[in-house]
Amino acid sequence: MALSLFDFQQARVKQVLFKSRLRSVLYGVREADAALFSPAESPLGQWVQTVLKPSYGTRPEVREAERLLQQMLRTGQDLTARYQRGQIEEARAGLDQINSFADQIDAVLLGLQASLGLN
Repeated sequence: MALSLFDFQQARVKQVLFKSRLRSVLYGVREADAALFSPAESPLGQWVQTVLKPSYGTRPEVREAERLLQQMLRTGQDLTARYQRGQIEEARAGLDQINSFADQIDAVLLGLQASLGLN
């Protein structure tokens, strides 16, 4: 199955959704659930498994995107644990790390997109 620009746009939306949900947790708007940090249950993780990997799973960009996603989810889980321990400002400051991972994932996906001629 060939990917389209729309597929990559979906990935970006799913990444924004994760960051928004995490921010809501760290600002006390919602409770954290385990699915938020699970690669298999997070929207971006599901996208990688169902859209990206079936056609391009052997490409290094896909492996790198998976690695970065796992790091981002682990970091989000750690920030949530800090928040729950009362380290609220420290947890919120960690959102910069999340943004850094998101930027790296975006760069990897943009590179894959370009290599597939989808600019």
